[in-house]
Amino acid sequence: MGNKIDFTSCKRIIGRAYNGANGKKIAVEYEGERYMLKFPPSGNKKPTELSYTNSSISEHIASSIFNMIGINAQETLLGTFNVNGKVKIVCACKDFTDKNKNLYDFCSIKNTVIDSEHNGTGTELADVLETIEKQQFVNPKELLEHFWNVFVIDALLGNFDRHNGNWGFLFNEETQTSEIAPVFDCGSCLLPQADGKIMKAVLENEDELNARVFQFPTSAIKLNDKKINYYDFISSTENIDCNNAILRILPKVDIEKINSFIDDTPYISDLQKDFYKTYINARYEKILLPIYKN
Repeated sequence: MGNKIDFTSCKRIIGRAYNGANGKKIAVEYEGERYMLKFPPSGNKKPTELSYTNSSISEHIASSIFNMIGINAQETLLGTFNVNGKVKIVCACKDFTDKNKNLYDFCSIKNTVIDSEHNGTGTELADVLETIEKQQFVNPKELLEHFWNVFVIDALLGNFDRHNGNWGFLFNEETQTSEIAPVFDCGSCLLPQADGKIMKAVLENEDELNARVFQFPTSAIKLNDKKINYYDFISSTENIDCNNAILRILPKVDIEKINSFIDDTPYISDLQKDFYKTYINARYEKILLPIYKN
């Protein structure tokens, strides 16, 4: 079982704030390092067992899987934080910026391509690929490979919210150089709003599982103004860059290692562990593996 950490007494870092719509965020110091604590947002208004979502769990597991596969992602820890007597599970994300390195999201970079007719927030695939080709921050070929690597792993993890505001570059003011930022903001992976009832249904009913593999969640990236269905897009094999990413990524996916990591994750029940393992394995075997084999 992984170590359990209580972040409640950690020193707050005043003057450091983080944007984003999902949940509260504060900066703290833990073991001499700066972390962003992400608090889970409230659950939806539909009937559910959850008073808040499992996004902190999703953030930690998904970010860790990116790193296991070899795609540089934020370092995360799970812990608790006492808010007015209520103990919440939080995800501590190690801050990868410093006094010289500033984070610029892809939306901001997209706005620098002045000969494009599209705005920064648009997620139409052709528009995103045009920006990747025309931007001048990092090598376009390297960035294109990174985009598709992340897309494939997001397909594995069922990420429905990889928009232009939650990936990007680090710009070093001192050296005037840029690099691709570590993958961050993975709280929309692994069906964060699934409660115990949904998890049991997925584990006991193959139709329930298949619906969450073949039908939803979809990508935030759009094709012809419609959100991409991961299974349909990948199984079509029409995009050669996506195909190449599958060939790069699949040999690095160690399902047994992922399962062991989930088994060792603190704060989650055996039901949750079985659910996450089953969900990831199903998406691996039904979406990605057939294309890799062919």
